[in-house]
Amino acid sequence: MTSSRWTSRRFRTSKVAPVDGTFWTAKLLSTAMGESTSDFLVHRFNPVVVVLCVAAVFVVALVNQLRAPRFLVSAYWWAVVMVGVFGTMCADVAHVALHVPYTVSTAAFALTLGLVFYSWHHVEGTLAMSTIATSRRELFYWSAVVTTFALGTAVGDLAAYDAGLGYLGSVVLFAAVITVPTLLYLASRLGAVTCFWSTYVLTRPLGASVADYLGKSRSVGGLNLGAGKVAIVLTIAILIVVAQQARRTTPSTRS
Repeated sequence: MTSSRWTSRRFRTSKVAPVDGTFWTAKLLSTAMGESTSDFLVHRFNPVVVVLCVAAVFVVALVNQLRAPRFLVSAYWWAVVMVGVFGTMCADVAHVALHVPYTVSTAAFALTLGLVFYSWHHVEGTLAMSTIATSRRELFYWSAVVTTFALGTAVGDLAAYDAGLGYLGSVVLFAAVITVPTLLYLASRLGAVTCFWSTYVLTRPLGASVADYLGKSRSVGGLNLGAGKVAIVLTIAILIVVAQQARRTTPSTRS
C-alpha cells in the first residue's frame, strides 16, 4: 500500500475513544502513570538504554493503533500509555541531558503544539475527536497527543521547580485551572473543541504533579511512596478502567 493510499484510508467511525467519564479517568491515570513509570525506569536502569527501549515500544504501540481497522480499546489505550511514558522522557531528556531550561522547553513544546493544531485545522478544517475517521486525521491526532504530553510535563516541572510551588502546590494549581475550560464552555464562552483540547493539555501537568507528590521523597516535598509502587497501582487502575470500557464497547457500536 502506497503512503498516499494509506493516509487516505477511511473508517466507519472515529478511531479514538469516545469522550466520556471513562475517557477522562483513564487519561488522568495514564498521565500520572507515565510520570511515575518514567521516573522509576530512568533512575533504576541506564537512562540511554531505557529511553531507546521505551521509544521502540512506543513505536510498536503507535503502529499497532494506526494499523487497526477500527477503534480497539486495548490498542488505543496501550498507545496512550506509551505516549505518557515516552512523552515524559522527551521532556525530561530536554532538561536533564540537554540542560534546556523549563521555560525554554515549555515555550518550544507550546509552539510545536500550536503548529500541529494549525496544520491539522488548515488541512482538515476541524480538530474534533468525532471526526478522526481517516488515517491522515489520526496522524495529526497522535502528533498533537505526543506534544501535549511533552508540553504538560514541562509545564508541571516549571510550576513545581522554577515557580517554587512544589508538588502539592502544583496539584492544587492545576486542579483549579483544569476546571476553567469547562466553566467557560458551560457559560457558552468557549467552543466544545477548544474546551476539550484545553482540558486535555491540562490533564498532563495535573496527573504528573499528583504522581510526583505521591512518589517523590519527603525531602523534596513528596509522600515518599516510591515511583515504582505508584506506577504499579496506577497501571492496575488503568487496566480496570479500560477493561470496563472494553466490556461496554462492541464491534457493532464502535466498528
